[in-house]
Amino acid sequence: MSLPSAFSLQDPDFIRACYLAAFPLFILGLRFLNHPRTARRGNAIAAVGMAIAVAATLLDREVGDYGLIALGIALGTVIGVPAARAVKMTAMPQMVALFNGVGGGAVALIAWAEFRHYGGDMPLDQMIPTLFAAIVGSVSFWGSNIAFGKLQELIPGRPIMLPAQQFVNIALLVGSVACAVAIAAGSDSEALFIAVLVLAALLGNMVVLPIGGADMPVVISMLNALTGLSAASAGIALDNVALIVAGIIVGASGSILTNLMAQAMNRSIANIVAGGFGGAPAGAAATAAASEGRTVRQTDPADAAIQLAYARRVVIAPGYGMAVAQAQHAVRELMDELDKRGVEVDFAIHPVAGRMPGHMNVLLAEADVPYDKLKEMDEINPEFPQVDVVLVLGANDVTNPAAREQPDSPIYGMPILDVDKAQQVIIVKRSLNPGFAGIDNPLFYKENCALLFGDAKEAVSQIVSELQAL
Repeated sequence: MSLPSAFSLQDPDFIRACYLAAFPLFILGLRFLNHPRTARRGNAIAAVGMAIAVAATLLDREVGDYGLIALGIALGTVIGVPAARAVKMTAMPQMVALFNGVGGGAVALIAWAEFRHYGGDMPLDQMIPTLFAAIVGSVSFWGSNIAFGKLQELIPGRPIMLPAQQFVNIALLVGSVACAVAIAAGSDSEALFIAVLVLAALLGNMVVLPIGGADMPVVISMLNALTGLSAASAGIALDNVALIVAGIIVGASGSILTNLMAQAMNRSIANIVAGGFGGAPAGAAATAAASEGRTVRQTDPADAAIQLAYARRVVIAPGYGMAVAQAQHAVRELMDELDKRGVEVDFAIHPVAGRMPGHMNVLLAEADVPYDKLKEMDEINPEFPQVDVVLVLGANDVTNPAAREQPDSPIYGMPILDVDKAQQVIIVKRSLNPGFAGIDNPLFYKENCALLFGDAKEAVSQIVSELQAL
């Protein structure tokens, strides 16, 4: 029996068989990503599936100019690998936004290249998905860039709105679709196709600019879903099964995640996209509290250490403040010190704490905090009345009781961690400035709460030192 020839490797049936081998690996990888303990394995399995799909695609006879492809792979590797290895966990949401935007931009460029290749001779069943991919890919690319700029603080994180913002957005969408319809109707004007991309680019910018930092995790997830849908559409245009399946998986999982996050914030996706939420200026909350005669009770590391040492049960509620201070290892030391004293310690995890889903889980896993110590919101909330001390580390909006008690609050109805129901609450925070939602937090002024002002890592380290000295 002769060895398989190069020709046999390029057989369309063999390529489809490779794709069929890759798809279960995508799904299996996604399945393992649902828990920190199996996430790395899931990532590796999905990567193997993608490697098979890419290799199979390169075997296609329609693929040419391997030198240019190799150059692209080399450039992507040189830029992407060091960037991914060097990024800090606090900057991971920005990285996700940037990589997601690159995917959308690539799809938009592929659509443009296909139009240049065929011009007005492209069949309609290929033209329509090409135009859809161009619009959605361009929106995703430019919207993701704005999300990156806001998270990286290159542009203000507060909502930036134009007068009649929604009408501007509708006009841009209608203009982009109208140009696409003209092309589908028979025009071969490349200028019209460029107009589609430019109008969609402006729409991507205009949609994300009015959205404040509090909603940015949901926006990134939504843009991720759009990138998946644009990739699937490009796959239809190119008749590439792997691109269709991978795009649908990304689009579906991103859509589900977006919906779950919106539910966790008690907001509709339409309300989030409308923008204008959050972004009060720094110091506004402190000024308002002072004018109303409200004061906060302050504590120090020594007093905090005494409260924690003599507690029976302690719950730590981490938020973005722990992430930005990189306090997770100090928190682990605190947990170990309390364990030595027989104090039961758990962690309360809100689904949107930090700047992306699972942010706190990953940080605590990095510090080797056992997974069974992490309690989801629905599990820990009924237990707070039996908790002696809650230590809140930079978690603001997700612990704000206004969401439960003030019907006129913009976050009213959002599920929160009911930390205020514990016997005592110690809040580690740099200042009284509001969180991403831009609203005051009544928790700070409750009788059972005390604030320890300072950097989370320094404050927790000082508490550990005081504990060791007791």
